[in-house]
Amino acid sequence: VLVDVAIDQGGCFDTSKPTTHSEPTYVVDDVVHYCMANMPGAVARTSAAALNNATLPFILELADKGAVSALQDNQHLRQGLNVYHGMLANEQVGVAHGMGFRAAEELLVA
Repeated sequence: VLVDVAIDQGGCFDTSKPTTHSEPTYVVDDVVHYCMANMPGAVARTSAAALNNATLPFILELADKGAVSALQDNQHLRQGLNVYHGMLANEQVGVAHGMGFRAAEELLVA
């Protein structure tokens, strides 16, 4: 069985194509493929609780400190910053699209 957990980002394999909960698998060259674009949807209540538990600390930090202070203090939040005051803060996006960018640390000081 081939499970493509990145199908919602385009997939990892040449034979991958998105499937649905009603038809979750298909076979190519005798290999069963499971390429569910929304895997957490199969266990919606559990996945929603897990997402809430994972994100709540970040939400509380943002609420307590404000966006700028929380971003300055928390590397994990900074890594999620893509644009700040119209400036691209994501190096991978900048390189992929031939665009200029500045490190989040620089943008948050200005």
